Amino acid sequence: MTSNRQPVLRSVTVAAIATMTGALAGAPKSYADDPPMHQVTYTVSAKSPIYADIYYGDQDPAVFSDYSHNNYQFTPNIQADIAPGKPWTMQVMLANPDQWAVVTASTGRQQGAPQFHCDLAVDGVVKVSKDGPRGVLCSLRIW
Repeated sequence: MTSNRQPVLRSVTVAAIATMTGALAGAPKSYADDPPMHQVTYTVSAKSPIYADIYYGDQDPAVFSDYSHNNYQFTPNIQADIAPGKPWTMQVMLANPDQWAVVTASTGRQQGAPQFHCDLAVDGVVKVSKDGPRGVLCSLRIW
């Protein structure tokens, strides 16, 4: 009489290993695992017309060293014509605005003092407002 036990055990062992391997590999990443994103709105205005030099945070670095090694990757620079009634505004989505939301504006090499004003709002609530004659910085973090 022959036994069929060995093929059955082999099938069970293969199935168990496959199940354990799947469990160890983990479940696919769910969007629920991502941190909630916050809408950040930057606004820069001036009392006098000016061609402003503006830097703003548009993304969260994975780790601080990424920002430290190349901060321009995370803070694009644009130039914008700003005048009374003609502010510059940008909306971005950030996971950690307390750490990474920042906007700065300056006159660059231009003469004059346009009297800049900046607002930084998170999810529709203005968190920071600042003024400066030739430059201004709005940030939730102390830089």
